Amino acid sequence: MKRITDLTEPEILALAITSEEEDSQIYMSFANRLRTDYPSTAQMFEDMAAEEQEHKNMLLDMFQKRFGGRLPYITRQDVKGFMRRNPLWLMENMRIDEVRQQAELMEIEASTYYSKAAQQAQDVEIRKLLGDLALAERDHEAKAIEIERKNVSDADKLEEGEISRRLFVLQVVQPGLAGLIDGSISTLAPIFAAAFATHNSHDAFLVGLAASLGAGISMGLTEAMSDDGAITGRGSPWLRGIVCGLMTALGGLGHTLPYLITDFWTATIVAAIVVALELVAISWIRWKYMDTPMVSAMVQVIFGGALVLIAGILIGSA
Repeated sequence: MKRITDLTEPEILALAITSEEEDSQIYMSFANRLRTDYPSTAQMFEDMAAEEQEHKNMLLDMFQKRFGGRLPYITRQDVKGFMRRNPLWLMENMRIDEVRQQAELMEIEASTYYSKAAQQAQDVEIRKLLGDLALAERDHEAKAIEIERKNVSDADKLEEGEISRRLFVLQVVQPGLAGLIDGSISTLAPIFAAAFATHNSHDAFLVGLAASLGAGISMGLTEAMSDDGAITGRGSPWLRGIVCGLMTALGGLGHTLPYLITDFWTATIVAAIVVALELVAISWIRWKYMDTPMVSAMVQVIFGGALVLIAGILIGSA
């Protein structure tokens, strides 16, 4: 793998050409993906893609003028120091703010490359072109803001923000909340039943660990296989499955870990406090993201959790 300082002038230009071409394709991919839900931002990325094409054509003209018509093959992957670009299919589920941040990082990297390449170029015209492109890329963030102001009105931004929020709720919050509720509430009965049946912290911990991990795996797989997201817009099924599975396991482990305390009653009191905190957290998430009134959310979740907890204690004490 080469360093930038090892590149010849033909390689410097060739690398710049392939980089501009790749960035243009990425921006067009962003534009095509965002056009339905975020038409104004899609137009912004189309404009940015057009600018990258202009840069590529300038570089091609300079290369042909200086070195002829055959480009050496070199890409970012052949040179140390470049940020690795994810395949386009890995960017399909990026949120709108993540897409804009990715574009900003791309422009910063391009500007840095042109600045370093200009310093080592010996040909006057090549050096000037690279310097001009460094300035252009450095100003690209400001241009992007101008393009965004031109194409994205305040009303559009509010609408896009609301759409982004709804997608986040569908793809992350809903599966995570379902898992947290299941893990926090459904594991109460077996954990506290084992605890009050044995009065042994270690036994309660083992039952809680098995119940939490088993529920996490089951809920994760169920969520992943329930909906591929193609029609509902709920995003990657495996992402939802992972979120749901992790939150389910976390919900159960929250009141399982206190049973690492050897004294049974101390462990039980701490576990009960953790359960109360979990139920309050669930109620807050429902209020924050699901538009459920806080009092209603508290009553529903705490009432349901209390019933399951009492059932576990009664069964274990029988």
